[in-house]
Amino acid sequence: MTKGRLEAFSDGVIAIIITIMVLELKVSHGDDWHALAPITPAFCMYTFSFILLGIYWNNHHHLLHATTRVNGKILWANLHLLFWLSLVPVVTGWLGEAHLAPVPTSVYGAVMLFSALAYWILQNTIMAQQGHDSKLKEALGKDRKGMASIGLYAAAVPLAFVNTWISTGIYVFIALMWLVPDPRIESKLRD
Repeated sequence: MTKGRLEAFSDGVIAIIITIMVLELKVSHGDDWHALAPITPAFCMYTFSFILLGIYWNNHHHLLHATTRVNGKILWANLHLLFWLSLVPVVTGWLGEAHLAPVPTSVYGAVMLFSALAYWILQNTIMAQQGHDSKLKEALGKDRKGMASIGLYAAAVPLAFVNTWISTGIYVFIALMWLVPDPRIESKLRD
């Protein structure tokens, strides 16, 4: 089975997720700068979630570029990832409305944690299908960055009940870790 349909479908779903997020932003009522104050938290959450989805889209692109063929397991693993990413608009809207309250901050982190786990599952499913001499497996190595992300999200979820700014700082740190596209896959594909 070729990967073209998987890539097209995934790109479309991620585009729809982003569209849903932007449609959740409310229009400001008023004609001065003060009118933007009530929507600023929601806009900040939208911007942050947009960046996270962009990171997933970019890394997903590189991951599928390194994939030679797909099978049913890969299709299901990909759908698993898309499921968790599809929840991003809901938790983004809730967190933007709740102004970093503990429960929405924790739930946002849980969705990010399960998205990261789903990406890890997809990545490992692809590597298993490609065999021991997989260039992807060679490029990712022990995937310390991916494992660190999962561990940090897992820590941030309960920490939201201690201090939401700690959890938020962890979410931002993880995004910064991944903001620059992961060069490991590209470098191995050039060889």
